[in-house]
Amino acid sequence: MRLGINLGYWGAGMDADNLAVAREADRLGYAVCWAAEAYGSDAATVLSYVAAQTERIDVGSAIFQIPARTPSMTAMTAATLDTLSGGRFRLGLGVSGPQVSEGWYGVKFDKPLARTREYVEIIRKAMARERLSHDGEHWTLPLPGGPGKPLKLTVHPVREHIPLYIAAIGPKNLEQTGEIADGALVVLFSPEHAEETTLGALRAGRAKAGKDLDGFDLVPTVPMAVGDDADGLADLFRPYTALYIGGMGSPKQNFYNKLARRMGYEREAAEIQERYLAGDKDGAAAAIPRELIDSTTLLGPVERIAERMQAYAEAGVTTLSLTPAGFTLDERIAGLRAGVEALERAGLA
Repeated sequence: MRLGINLGYWGAGMDADNLAVAREADRLGYAVCWAAEAYGSDAATVLSYVAAQTERIDVGSAIFQIPARTPSMTAMTAATLDTLSGGRFRLGLGVSGPQVSEGWYGVKFDKPLARTREYVEIIRKAMARERLSHDGEHWTLPLPGGPGKPLKLTVHPVREHIPLYIAAIGPKNLEQTGEIADGALVVLFSPEHAEETTLGALRAGRAKAGKDLDGFDLVPTVPMAVGDDADGLADLFRPYTALYIGGMGSPKQNFYNKLARRMGYEREAAEIQERYLAGDKDGAAAAIPRELIDSTTLLGPVERIAERMQAYAEAGVTTLSLTPAGFTLDERIAGLRAGVEALERAGLA
């Protein structure tokens, strides 16, 4: 199992610290550094910046939002980043959510599975440097009856195949991800519930493609806090967990809330969402079961984190992407180093 680092969003006054974290992760031998985007910093610019100031670590989008770019533009960006980084780019995609897709990008959030499949098909063609033509429900290339003609990507990426990941949560999305992608980006991943929430659907998708999970990169993003007081550390992540389960979407469309329900927290997920959407964020955070936080984060001393890392590896995780807690650079760097120590203690390095 390899380690990654998720830098999240930029532009919140911590950009210098984020770069320092990326460079230290590079020095420590982390496999990949991910950057996110929503409706603030864009991931492509951040990854260019990080790639230019690191040497070995891969840089990955977690995620490029599908409604933000045409598929051919994403292929161009991926090819450019792979070339500039010397073959260190990983392409992570996701449909975002209805509020961002429709409110920020003006793109209707409909048929996300079909849209993703078509998007990936076009990217694969473009990255293979085929002359690009596509006749689908969501995109038609070239447009009929006009001057457009099938074009071929002029950039030659360093690698013939750039790894493609999809951010997936629901069973149908996970199944499709297993079928058409090289890896899955997941959050709120619990090793104890891996089969029913994640692995079963991925395995079914791989079977559709005539493959198994060998070589497929399962990448959960996992918050981590190191210290002796595991209960106190768990409280650090209550607002984070409440945001996802309670506030990421509408009452009818919150994929993370549905995930918590699939883990067996039906009543608790309903209460967290009700409180959060009513404006009682503290009450929503307090309603999160301690065991839910513990099963989806890495908490406690290094020895305990090493044991949990073993559980993640046994559950099929191939890249464990950490988000070390801390408000200072020193705290985050200490978390990075503790992650390496824990991996070594677990015998997984």
